[in-house]
Amino acid sequence: MRSPFFGEFMGTLILILLGNGVVAGVLLKRSKAENSGWMVIATGWALAVMCGVFTAVLCGSQDAHLNPAITLAMAFQSGDYSKLATYIPAQMLGALVGAALVWLHYYPHWKITEDADLKRLTFCTAPAIRGYAANFFSEALGTAVLVFVVGSMTSKLVLSTGPAAGLSPYLVGCLVWSIGLSLGGTTGYAINPARDLGPRIAHAALPIAGKGHSDWSYAYIPVLGPCVGGILAGLLLRALGA
Repeated sequence: MRSPFFGEFMGTLILILLGNGVVAGVLLKRSKAENSGWMVIATGWALAVMCGVFTAVLCGSQDAHLNPAITLAMAFQSGDYSKLATYIPAQMLGALVGAALVWLHYYPHWKITEDADLKRLTFCTAPAIRGYAANFFSEALGTAVLVFVVGSMTSKLVLSTGPAAGLSPYLVGCLVWSIGLSLGGTTGYAINPARDLGPRIAHAALPIAGKGHSDWSYAYIPVLGPCVGGILAGLLLRALGA
C-alpha cells in the first residue's frame, strides 16, 4: 500500500486538514479558537507542515514534497522531471480531500457564520491589498525562500549527514512558521499551488451553507507565483551545487 503517490496524497491531506483546520477554528463563529489571531494560524500551519512530512514518509514518499512548487523546484535542480506526473496529482487530490474533511469537521459552524468571505478564507488565500503584480511577487518570494532554505536544510553541504538529518521535518515546520510571521501578511502565504487550488475547488463544489463566490479571478496568483518562485530557487540551488 505504501507508495510515493499515496505518501504525497496522505501527507498533503494532513497538511490541509490541520492547516485549514486552524484557519477555520480562528475564523468561524462559536469555535473555541475564534479570534485567537495570526500567531495561532501561523503556528498551526507550521505544525501542520511537520505532521504532513512525517505522514508522507510513513505512507511511502521519502521526498515528502506536499507542494507542486517544491516538486517543480527539485525537478529543475536535478534535471529529473519524472516525479511531476506522480507527485502533483497526488498533492492536488490530497489537498481537495483535506479541505472537504475540514468542512465536515466544522459542519455546524458554517451556517452560523454570516460572512461569506471568512468562509472562503478557511479554504484558500486572499490578499490583504489586492494588486496582482505585488501579490504575485509576494507569493513568488515566499516560495523561493521556502525552497531555498529547505534545499539548504537537506543539502550535503549543510545538514544531510549525522543527527541533524532527522530534524528536517521540525526544521521545515520552523521555516514555514517564520515565513508566515514575516512574509505571510500580504497574501496569506499560500506558497503552495495545491494548498490553494485544491481547497478552492472544494469550496466551489461543496454545499457550504451561505457561501459566496470562490474568487477565481485571483486563483492564478497562488498557483503561478509559487511555481515561478520555486523554479528560480531550484535553479539557484543547482548553481550552488546543493
